[in-house]
Amino acid sequence: MLVKESNILGKRLRWLRENKELKQNKVASDLSITPYQLSKYESGFSKPDPELIASFAAYYGVTTDYLLGHETKDIDSMTEEEIDEEIKEIMKEVDVWYKNEPEDKREKLEMLRKIIKTFTDSWTPRFTP
Repeated sequence: MLVKESNILGKRLRWLRENKELKQNKVASDLSITPYQLSKYESGFSKPDPELIASFAAYYGVTTDYLLGHETKDIDSMTEEEIDEEIKEIMKEVDVWYKNEPEDKREKLEMLRKIIKTFTDSWTPRFTP
């Protein structure tokens, strides 16, 4: 099931680029597209084809599911290994450790998911041609 967010792909593309402190010109050049095309993808004015989505995922080291905003698995149905893996992946993307993080893995995963949801729900990309 997809997240009910019309521009989750664009928001995530922009966030990943800015998080890595990359300029649009650099990413566009590396992916053989124009900076204008990249801007349209990040702003939600245009959608990349599936092959380019796969290229973005490989470039940023994330999954296409992440870029497309697929819902995450229910925590109570996850194995300990799945919880460990998702915590590691989220922490790579968020790149922040909090002083008072919960000891319980389930609580930690819920906290991390809330952080990401808050970030994606509140952030609106700017259109930069």
